[in-house]
Formats: sequence, structure tokens, C-alpha cells
Amino acid sequence: MYYNHKKELIKNVVAMTFILAIAVVSTYIIYKKFDHSEIVDYSSKSLDITFKEELGDEINITHVSPVTDSVGLSSKAHTVTIKNNLTEKTSFVIKLSDNINKIIEDECQEYLIPKEDIKISVRYSSGQTEIYSLSEIDDDILVVGKLKPLDSEKYTIRTWVSSESSLPMGSSLHYHGLIEVEEKNE
Repeated sequence: MYYNHKKELIKNVVAMTFILAIAVVSTYIIYKKFDHSEIVDYSSKSLDITFKEELGDEINITHVSPVTDSVGLSSKAHTVTIKNNLTEKTSFVIKLSDNINKIIEDECQEYLIPKEDIKISVRYSSGQTEIYSLSEIDDDILVVGKLKPLDSEKYTIRTWVSSESSLPMGSSLHYHGLIEVEEKNE
């Protein structure tokens, strides 16, 4: 019986290539299945705004569990990146307003967490972090910023129920907010 080494080598290379292709495709499918974050983009005249969360610009607190600021600062983050597309300075504001559509959809007007019980932190790209109570914010404005030409800035926003709140753990109250980025005319 005659044994053809060349033919066997070609068969083995084809089989190994097929197995490798299946492994690469399977790995990619598994990664996409478990990767819960997605990037939501939108643009204004001069700004590109990118959210790095599945819900994009929505912030929700659905389970009341009052925590200290140090624990709140390690809670779920909402990241927004703002990029200036112009060759001149651009001003903007980041707002955190009530998500009226979600409140109406859930019919939960009477089940909202009082604003004085909600804490917010904003972390800048520079590493600076500021903490507020939602009731302290004027006109829903979290950040007033400027971007140099073609520059970008990343902000991380977190919300939690303050440990100073009188709300009981597991209360049915909740919060629906919306992060909005608006260009500001100077």
C-alpha cells in the first residue's frame, strides 16, 4: 500500500485551519454574548457625545439601599465622552434631569426618591471628583465646560441613595434620570 505524505499534510493543514476558524468565531460570539456594554453615540453641531453603557444616557436607581459616599463612589458608573469637532473653543453643559418619559411610562410619579436623598458624583478626566446632592444642583446642571479645538473630555457620573436618608432599605421608591449634553452659546 502506497502512503502519500503530501496528501496527508494538505488534509491536516485544512483540518487545522477549519478548527482554528471555528475557535476564533466561537470566541468572538461568546465575547459579544457576555459584553453588556455598548457605545451609544449622538452628535450636535460641534460635539460628538459617546455613552459607554447599554442604557446610554439613562440613569436609574431601582432599589433603595442607602450607602456611604465611599461605597457610592464605587457604584455603577455612567461614562460620557465629549469631543469638540471644531477648530475653535466650544462650551457645553452636562445636565442630569428627570427622565419624564420613563416616569410616565412606569406610572411612578408618586414613587420617586426625594432629590435630597440622592447623591451624585462627577469625575473628570483629570481625576478630580465632585459630590453633590441632587437637590443642590441648579437648573439640573452638573458640569459647565469648555473644550479646546479638536479636544475631548471624559466624565464619569455615579448616583446613589445617601446613607443620611431616612428611606428604609428595599423601599419601593426609585429614580429615573437622563444625562443631557448641550452646547452653550457664549
